Amino acid sequence: MMRSTFSILFFIKKNEPKKNRLCTIMTRITIEGTYLQFSTKTDIFPEQWITNQGRAKGSTTYAKEINRQLDLIRSQLHNYHSRLREKYKYVTPLMLKKAYLALEDETKLSFQFTEQVKFFQSKTGKNIGCNTSFRYGLTWNRIQEFLELEYSQSDIRIEHISISLLEKFYTHMRKHLGYKNNTAMKYMQRFSTIMKFSEKLGLITHNPFNFYIIRFDKTDRISLLEEEVDAIWHQQFLTPRLTTIRDLFVFSCYSGLSHIDLCRLKKDDIQLSHDNKLWISIHRMKTDEVSQIPLLPIPLQIVEKYKNTRPDEYLFPTSTNQKTNEYLKEIAEICHIKKKTTFHLARHTFATLALKYKVSIESISAMLGHNSIKTTQIYAKITPLKIAE
Repeated sequence: MMRSTFSILFFIKKNEPKKNRLCTIMTRITIEGTYLQFSTKTDIFPEQWITNQGRAKGSTTYAKEINRQLDLIRSQLHNYHSRLREKYKYVTPLMLKKAYLALEDETKLSFQFTEQVKFFQSKTGKNIGCNTSFRYGLTWNRIQEFLELEYSQSDIRIEHISISLLEKFYTHMRKHLGYKNNTAMKYMQRFSTIMKFSEKLGLITHNPFNFYIIRFDKTDRISLLEEEVDAIWHQQFLTPRLTTIRDLFVFSCYSGLSHIDLCRLKKDDIQLSHDNKLWISIHRMKTDEVSQIPLLPIPLQIVEKYKNTRPDEYLFPTSTNQKTNEYLKEIAEICHIKKKTTFHLARHTFATLALKYKVSIESISAMLGHNSIKTTQIYAKITPLKIAE
């Protein structure tokens, strides 16, 4: 039986340079004397190309990046060639090209953002996952705007993403969008999640975020005083929507549950414990850690109020985090609270109040579902009253 011949060659379209003198690097695959070629979608100046090696010349960062991309293409083509031979016993250049170009779609950044959103929705349910989906969609919009401004393109293959691009994107957010460091870093965090997701799928062998430091500035975390929580709890509202959001917010102030976990809270998550008292037991969405929290009198009143209002297994009526925060702003104004009131403030308030009543930081950490005491220490604010004690 004759041995199958298969080769890969990289060359540049030297006779068809672009206006800026850049030449496109092409891939030619040859099987049994038949060949096909297609663009790598990467350009290079002709003097930087080594023709007989099919490589970029020199040891500059630019040359190394091009050669890394070419090595990845070569590796992917060899992998697909082996798979196709195993499946069909023969391979043609057209079969290999189609298989590779299908992979090329998967390696587009837009495709990976879409896949990640689908993953979150499958994990959390469409209604519950909409806040996360919105944030990832917004992150992709900001990246796409940056790509169009910086590179005159609306998408990019993930293997083309470099440290340089990450730094430029961060600078773009700070200078052109006016974002503060922590806001920009939140976008970089979500960008990093997409790249790690792609790395796990084996779509890239080099993740630039492995060499990029995501660093947040320390901020003064605020929380509500107990009398401010009481003011919200006892305030009479004219509209049912504000009353409902008030109830959910106060429930979180006395339980530490996040908005997403409150939306996921089921009637069965309220359980009678060995101490003959009711406890909340729920896996936190963010960390998958179990939160076990005693059900205090005010949260118990809220549970009793809503336990029969939904026909399904969930306990509370829900709205998006964005809408909830809009309503909380109204509630804060009505109650004359000057602090920036968002739903996340309730978790910080819970931690601070628990610390005030001498609950150990370890217990607070467990109730919040944190996997690190350091995270809890950020949440629990030491108040002047606590220091005085």
